[in-house]
Amino acid sequence: MYKPLITLALLISSIVLNSQTVGELIEQVSRQGAIQMVLELSGEKEITLNGRTNTITHRVSQRNNDLAADYISEKLSSYGLSVENIAYRDGGRNVVATQTGNGKAGEIYVICAHYDSVENGGADDNASGTAAVIEAARILSNYSFEYTIKYALWDEEELGLIGARDYATKAAANGDNILAVLNMDMIGYDGNQNKRFDIDVRNVKNSRQISTDLMNVVSEHGLDLVGFVVDPGTPNSDHATFWDAGYSAALLGEGWSEDDITPGYHNINDRISLMNLDYFYSMVKLVVGWIATKAELLNSVSTNAIIQFPFKLYPNPTNTSVNIELDEYRTGAVEILSIEGKTVLQQEFQGRQISLDLKELESSILILKLSDENGPISYGKIVVE
Repeated sequence: MYKPLITLALLISSIVLNSQTVGELIEQVSRQGAIQMVLELSGEKEITLNGRTNTITHRVSQRNNDLAADYISEKLSSYGLSVENIAYRDGGRNVVATQTGNGKAGEIYVICAHYDSVENGGADDNASGTAAVIEAARILSNYSFEYTIKYALWDEEELGLIGARDYATKAAANGDNILAVLNMDMIGYDGNQNKRFDIDVRNVKNSRQISTDLMNVVSEHGLDLVGFVVDPGTPNSDHATFWDAGYSAALLGEGWSEDDITPGYHNINDRISLMNLDYFYSMVKLVVGWIATKAELLNSVSTNAIIQFPFKLYPNPTNTSVNIELDEYRTGAVEILSIEGKTVLQQEFQGRQISLDLKELESSILILKLSDENGPISYGKIVVE
């Protein structure tokens, strides 16, 4: 049986076992990475999905947007998150990833965006919001939080908020303890270049507090943005379905309150060329800052550092065992740590090939630490399913 090899980066600096700051997480936002996702979601760049090259030519629900949903699902799964593809009716599909909290797991924060579009393209509406959610998941999945985070991408917003309404209604019926929902819808256009963004809230539960918290993130972290609170806010995006279900929610978007509306709105000209990329970058940082603050970052293990040299780790994800192929013959020890920094497995090795039995471990994200006589030599991430 063929086993694909996944090349991981080895890291120069040691794993951080003390707490990161929210500001450090914000600075991990990749400008180019977020832009690349917009280009891929809007069909301007090819994607690689399940090892094959393809192009997302559209995200229109009525014309089958499963390719876009598959792309989103694979991205979120690659970060070690638990991903649900929720088919709520024929042709409708939400993609929701969960990062379970390590203290108050039953209390939930949601960041979300709709991924469907009206026309081909849909860069600002709403590849921009979708990319922000995925980029936040990429960064935050490496850390531990007090509260559970849901990364949700809704279908059929353009047909009447259908996907989000299905989720919000069922969440309320199930008694899900959702503390707040932040919905990103069109966060990349700043035609007058005044850096203004809207926060739409209403007097529903603690929705107004979300606007205060967002403003605090802007000021505390020096983001190059100017916020404006719209109260009562528009009911014309997915956050409104959570208002209707009795949850705290807000819309984060560009300056529609001052009629700063992209000329590509709901037409085939909605391309990344119309977006202000510096503005978009700042908005993604705002999303990361808000959710990292509200979900309460805990002392954790970070695997983000400078690339030194590659090694091979397979299969990954796994549910039984994992094999490690080193760059050269070495003698040392391998240690597996939980994301909180607790050692869950230790084993000595000699040679280039190492096999680890993980059958007794629960599903989780684990940190691989390899050491030789000179100390730690490399780190990587293992996903146990």
